[in-house]
Amino acid sequence: MLEKIILYLKKIIVRENNLLKINIKFFPKTLFRYILSELLFSFFICFLFFFFIFFVNQILLMAKEVLEKQVPLHQVALLILYSLPTVISFSAPFACLVGTLMTIGRFTSDNEILVMLTSGFSYKTIFMPAVVLGLVISIVSFLVNDVLLPAGTVQLNKLMRQIAVTTPAVEMSANSVKRFRDTVIITGGVTGNILENVIILDRTQDGERRMILAKTAELKDGGKQGLSLNLEDSIIQSTKEIAREDYDYASMDLLQYWVSNEDIIQNPAPITAREMSSRDVHSSIKDKRIALDRRVNSRKMRLMTHTVNLENVLRGGPQSSNWNSKTNNIATLSRELQSLEAVKDDRTITIYVIELFRKFAVPFGAFCFVFLSVSLGLMAKKSGSTMGFIFGVIISAIYWSMLYVGQMLAVRVGTPPFWSMWLPNILCFSIGVVLSIIKVNK
Repeated sequence: MLEKIILYLKKIIVRENNLLKINIKFFPKTLFRYILSELLFSFFICFLFFFFIFFVNQILLMAKEVLEKQVPLHQVALLILYSLPTVISFSAPFACLVGTLMTIGRFTSDNEILVMLTSGFSYKTIFMPAVVLGLVISIVSFLVNDVLLPAGTVQLNKLMRQIAVTTPAVEMSANSVKRFRDTVIITGGVTGNILENVIILDRTQDGERRMILAKTAELKDGGKQGLSLNLEDSIIQSTKEIAREDYDYASMDLLQYWVSNEDIIQNPAPITAREMSSRDVHSSIKDKRIALDRRVNSRKMRLMTHTVNLENVLRGGPQSSNWNSKTNNIATLSRELQSLEAVKDDRTITIYVIELFRKFAVPFGAFCFVFLSVSLGLMAKKSGSTMGFIFGVIISAIYWSMLYVGQMLAVRVGTPPFWSMWLPNILCFSIGVVLSIIKVNK
């Protein structure tokens, strides 16, 4: 009988141990899903917040300007759609920062972190869901910025050219210079479809250069024919391409000027480095550096030629017939030196390099934000969500300011582009790691 009781107790102990092992095995997965779901919810709320801010700043202002010029509503909707990748790529990292701060702050203020730790779980269990979410957001944000943004920009430029043909008023704005194929239109103030102080510079098919000045011009949609300008109180002057001193001029009360749709369509907006993929930016940097090396080598050869000429003059002494040209040779040599320095200081390459580092730094800022936001959230005392949101917005503003200042320093002072773009991420990651180590070792 005693043996049966002992055997029964052993079975109960084995069964309880198995259940305990099962609970210990699967409970961290449940806790992981719980933390991750809370992080995703806060991320979604914060994403909507930042999306609205960037949407108003970058999209609605553009749409408002287009709507004022009576662009069809479906084309405005497409403009907004093609511009969304820019908004998403900027909103996601900051939403990750603020959302993580709010979630971990609430866990701490509600003593959920304390319960997790006293249940035998480590800080690693708390960090892991946030790290996974930050990494996923960084990758998705990078893909949006590197793939969808260039594709959206291409479609946006096509749509803008189409709008320029169907709604010519979009092409004209106050105090601007518009260049078409062989035509440059300079405008003063704009009131509705009336342009003030208009100057038109163009070239005819016969090779004549013309300059047209008008006090006012009425902008009209010429349909398939293109852009129509009814110029009032205008003066026109034309000169021959070969004989510039031979010119004609005339004045008239009303002059109708046309810009064809072909000229408008062949006036696409240039694609900047921010609107390229990282691979295209890298290729452009290589091409620009090759072109720069060629220009520098060409300048060096010219500089060497002028240096040799000056040396020959100095060696010949006052008796040389070229001695009087010494001053001119020195001045030419000085100009060539200045020209060489100006060619070397090509800030276009610097801008492209900055943009290349930015394409990686901003999206992967979400991953670096995780370590800072979790460590700060663990220090919350009360009102964790509210304080997390406030601190998150402040940190986002500081981060954005550091990026802006870093870009300015790189362009104007020559600060290394890598440090200009990656320093905010490095600081967030380093501060977060240090605070985490301090918190864990307490």
